[in-house]
Amino acid sequence: MIDTHCHLAGPAFPDPRAVLDRARSLGVLGVVAVGSDPASNLAVLALAARHPGEVWAALGLHPERLDLGEAAFEAVEAQILGFRQDLIAVGEVGLPWYRLEGRADARDLMRAAKARLRRLLELARRLDLAVSLHAPHGAAEEALELLEAVGVERAVFHWHKGPPEVTRRIVGRGYFVSLTPEAAYRERDRELAREVPLEQLVAESDGPWAFGGEFEGRAGEPGMVARVAEAVAEVKGLPVPEVAEQLLVNSRRCFGVTP
Repeated sequence: MIDTHCHLAGPAFPDPRAVLDRARSLGVLGVVAVGSDPASNLAVLALAARHPGEVWAALGLHPERLDLGEAAFEAVEAQILGFRQDLIAVGEVGLPWYRLEGRADARDLMRAAKARLRRLLELARRLDLAVSLHAPHGAAEEALELLEAVGVERAVFHWHKGPPEVTRRIVGRGYFVSLTPEAAYRERDRELAREVPLEQLVAESDGPWAFGGEFEGRAGEPGMVARVAEAVAEVKGLPVPEVAEQLLVNSRRCFGVTP
């Protein structure tokens, strides 16, 4: 398997080698490391260079970072262009949702975020890069419409939480949906695993996000996606090795990586 979305270059992981070794012992062979601003993008690139074939770089600007202005956005665009040969995806990018709650200027912020996302999607399409997309809940439909308008072919809705009708449209368009370790204990995520065809699912840790259930008190890390395969196998009534293999195939189709 591959962890398709992890903030592995961040300060929460001071010893990435140990994290990768723990993951490999559980059958997780590699990690798509995502960036969220110009500084973390550089850290992602350095980490991928130190661990070729195990860590792959995705550069982005997290849409919930409303504190980052145009200069940071343009710096990220320049990084994506300048380091194209070292990248497998644009990410984490998308549309804000959580930070808009209660803000009087939420509509204006969303309008600006959509304009930024469109520019990044156009860049990804032009450079033939996959997209790792943050678009939770009500943002999912708007992000999907932008993907379709721009013509992006390879995208994954990271930790998808959109309504069922939007999920069906995502699946119909051929995009991927990712599941986190929450699929091991949360019914919403298990229902998503039932709803989405196995051929369009991928797994992620979103490390170091702290999950509940059996993971309570631990920082999320790549090895936990092994439990995603077990949870999907359980709800779909399939053998775990078959599910794990298909998740690997899907990750390779989306991101073009070979561990």
